[in-house]
Amino acid sequence: MAEGSQAAAGSSEPQSKKRKYRKDKPWDTDDIDHWKIEQFRPEDNPGPFTEESSFATLFPKYREAYLKEVWPHVTVALEKVGIACVLDLVEGSMTVKTTRKTYDPYIILKSRDLIKLLARSVPFPQAVKVLEDGVACDIIKIGTIVRNKERFVKRRQRLIGPNGSTLKALELLTTCYIMIQGNTVSTMGPYKGLKEIRRIVIDCMKNIHPIYHIKELMIKRELAKDPNLKSESWDRFLPQFKKKNVQRKTSKTGDEKKKKEYTPFPPPQQPRKIDLQLESGEYFLKPREKVAKAMQLKKEKQLETTLKRKAEREKDFVPPD
Repeated sequence: MAEGSQAAAGSSEPQSKKRKYRKDKPWDTDDIDHWKIEQFRPEDNPGPFTEESSFATLFPKYREAYLKEVWPHVTVALEKVGIACVLDLVEGSMTVKTTRKTYDPYIILKSRDLIKLLARSVPFPQAVKVLEDGVACDIIKIGTIVRNKERFVKRRQRLIGPNGSTLKALELLTTCYIMIQGNTVSTMGPYKGLKEIRRIVIDCMKNIHPIYHIKELMIKRELAKDPNLKSESWDRFLPQFKKKNVQRKTSKTGDEKKKKEYTPFPPPQQPRKIDLQLESGEYFLKPREKVAKAMQLKKEKQLETTLKRKAEREKDFVPPD
């Protein structure tokens, strides 16, 4: 110890106050990952829980046949982590609850997520992965964001893309599983990816195309590979998409486009149909005479249209000057 203090005193580098009493730890080497989360084992919690926790969720009628088929596999998967499960076909619900064999206090929440995903049409081989550490799920409700049904279907289709290309791109960039079913979007994966997907889905329902977010995620993935840019802001590299209001061409003439002069008086009262008939004398005609007059007007109009079209056709045969 004395030699070490003499060596430190003899070194030319000035020692900071923070490192004055710090000593080397021979057991703390560089190959140790301090951020690693150790797996929770039964030895960590030997005593059983004093209270029983349970969660239940309803499932739609069309999922009944599939759930009956895979329920033995669900029971086996949950028994391994000490969770009991019940499938009630009369009520149309799934229930999970803790037992005396349960040792992990958080596994009941993972089991709740499992039955939620099964109710939202996620296949069992994929949904059972939510029981693993580092895998979470998020069920995004999109049914109430857009009121118009046609607009909602159109924007939901944007998330899928042509032949599912947009959905596949999002899954690759965020390393998450995405399942779009009815009024919900079920997602599974790491927390960072779930946060990105929630933002993309809600923005898509608010009429922002997912392709903009895909481009941004691709740029971020390339920037993350550069070690020099890890501690810098990436705002200067990310694209800034501004909303533009493009003026569309209208079929209105120049006279209609002119702004009308403001007058505080209301417009004059327009004559009724009966008033016009009284003025022209049509009101006093018999029903038979009215039909004959209407037919005559129709024939006159047809003749006028025929002559007009004939004149247009004959223009092509007029020799030039």
